[in-house]
Amino acid sequence: MARVRHDRLDCSPGCAVEATLQFIDGKWKGVILYHLLAGTLRFNEIRRRLPSVTQRMLTTQLRELEVDGFVARKVFAEVPPRVEYSLTERGRTLEPVILALKAWGDAHAVGPEVGTVRAEAAA
Repeated sequence: MARVRHDRLDCSPGCAVEATLQFIDGKWKGVILYHLLAGTLRFNEIRRRLPSVTQRMLTTQLRELEVDGFVARKVFAEVPPRVEYSLTERGRTLEPVILALKAWGDAHAVGPEVGTVRAEAAA
């Protein structure tokens, strides 16, 4: 099912935030964008960096990022086919947002065991 997107960003004071979050929602989009900050990656390189993601989900998330103009997909006509992904100029504008999310997560969200919330953050 297709997601409903905002036509305008002035419907309420928090509308721009909601619209922005709709672009990078999804379990893997933020992480994909983070890894692409380092440069161009092939599909399997991204998949190796995200071992828990299925091939179908990674493909879906990359396609959505491409449709939204954040990721560029380049297909090379060779055998076997090679596909590379990189951030577009628009995707690069998310760099401070992604790095801020990482910094916040480093400081507040991730404990010694990955995926656990620190006690002080939960209190």
